[in-house]
Amino acid sequence: MKRNEEGKNINDKTVLIYNAHITIKNIPLEAYDYIVNGKPALEWIMDRQCVKTDKKSGITNDANDWAIETMNNAKYPLELFLRIITVSLETMKIVDGLPELDI
Repeated sequence: MKRNEEGKNINDKTVLIYNAHITIKNIPLEAYDYIVNGKPALEWIMDRQCVKTDKKSGITNDANDWAIETMNNAKYPLELFLRIITVSLETMKIVDGLPELDI
């Protein structure tokens, strides 16, 4: 989080605190321009990869457990996020380079 001139917290999308030991810095804001299902792909991945507990059932969805059990790779959620940054940036380069659609 950053603070604005009034001292209020503002969301700093260039930084992601992955856990107590890993912080991703200098995420290009352009990476948030790639939209999937109405939201930036990075936010879509963060929403689905975070650890959360369903209030009604009490079941915890933990992408870290899934990564270890299924992928045999505890780093998979982090690696996926980093790959999505690259895919987002490269996709937007392609999209921005397309000619205007003449309809």
